[in-house]
Amino acid sequence: MIDFLARRTTMVDTQIRPADVTKFPIIDAMLQVRREMFVPDNLRETTYADAILNLGNGRYILEPRIFAKMLDAVDIQRNELVLDVGCGMGYSAAVIGKLSEAVVALEENEVMVAEAEAVLAAEGCLNVAVVQSKLTDGAAKHSPFDVIMIEGSVDEIPEGLVAQLVEGGRIVAVFRQKGHGAVRVGHKTDGCMSWRFACNAYAPVLCGFEMAHDFAF
Repeated sequence: MIDFLARRTTMVDTQIRPADVTKFPIIDAMLQVRREMFVPDNLRETTYADAILNLGNGRYILEPRIFAKMLDAVDIQRNELVLDVGCGMGYSAAVIGKLSEAVVALEENEVMVAEAEAVLAAEGCLNVAVVQSKLTDGAAKHSPFDVIMIEGSVDEIPEGLVAQLVEGGRIVAVFRQKGHGAVRVGHKTDGCMSWRFACNAYAPVLCGFEMAHDFAF
């Protein structure tokens, strides 16, 4: 039988702490949430590897180090409402739920919505609500959000999502760049976003967040 608790502790000690993620709430949340419960059965053996996990249907669980660095950079507070975009089977939302007042976990794949609802309920994540919608549309009826976290890389952030952020709120995402990517945190001031670099990172692109290309003939 696999000792998942030992593997989870090793993940934190060898992947998260060495990445200069030292905020206790993040460390504690990643020690508490049973990552192995939020993946298909065939991925459980590799749940705690230093790698991106492909859940299928264009959804992934980000590499633990990058996910933790994103949480560290955006600095979620206990009284904040968070929109988790592209939640997959709910792992990211479960962790964010330990840091925030409440989470709206956004997913557009009907099967994954059902899986996320079931696992989050079974794991006692009572402050997480799963919402089915196109990812780029966000969850306007539950807005405004203090924080928006995007679980994949992007070329750009739709204005509709920015509109769902409170004044002074933050967005964190991995932005694609040539050959690599970068975690950036955006702050909303006077309705506009200002961005700062947090760290280099890679994440698979989230469908719908690619830059539109115009073709000329």
